[in-house]
Amino acid sequence: MPRPTTNSTYWQGVRDGAPFILVIVPFSLLFGVVATEAGLNVLETLSFSVLVIAGAAQFTALQLLTDGAPTVIALISALAVNLRMAMYSASLTPYIGGASLGQRALAAYFTVDQSYACAIVKFEQNPGWSVPQRLAYFFGVVTPVCPLWYLFTLVGALVGASIPEGLALDFALPITFLAMIAPMLRTPAHLAAAFVSVTLALIFAFLPYNLGLLVAGLAGMMTGAQTEVILARRNEARLS
Repeated sequence: MPRPTTNSTYWQGVRDGAPFILVIVPFSLLFGVVATEAGLNVLETLSFSVLVIAGAAQFTALQLLTDGAPTVIALISALAVNLRMAMYSASLTPYIGGASLGQRALAAYFTVDQSYACAIVKFEQNPGWSVPQRLAYFFGVVTPVCPLWYLFTLVGALVGASIPEGLALDFALPITFLAMIAPMLRTPAHLAAAFVSVTLALIFAFLPYNLGLLVAGLAGMMTGAQTEVILARRNEARLS
């Protein structure tokens, strides 16, 4: 079997990222519409997507600001939603940490749920890939995802309120996260974190400004980390 090249891993990434088009398009279109309805102009809406490039955080901040929440609450909530990006980065470092500073900066910018979900699975399956091959795959996944995020944010902002209310674009958000997260719940730590965060999100749904999500997210991360510690200690005790 021929050794993969950077070109072949790039196109493999493009193929793996292509299915996300089905949800990226309506998701970004919805954001463009919602942002303009909330009072942002077309340039502000597009800049929001280009600079932040994090759909869940964008919707969170926009919804809180629309509801009249203090700016600091909107910022903290958006940052909390995006805390997973720090964990994504730490997880990818062993695989692409040897790249140049510029390459790592570009990869950091394009680290989104889709690129991480595809990349981490593929990197684990192909430990023999070089750093350039891994980067090529990573940017291949990004190719059909991020440009369309920008484009259809712009389309949504331009079309705005003329989109019929019966066009249920809001299905994209839960489907996107279910499609990405469900296959990654492979360990007891993942399952414990998911269970605790979902349960607490429902229990604390009454809190204002979606603060229940902050509580649930932090508790879920703590639960996952503690579960990993407990399991590691059990394995050490078993081997000793």
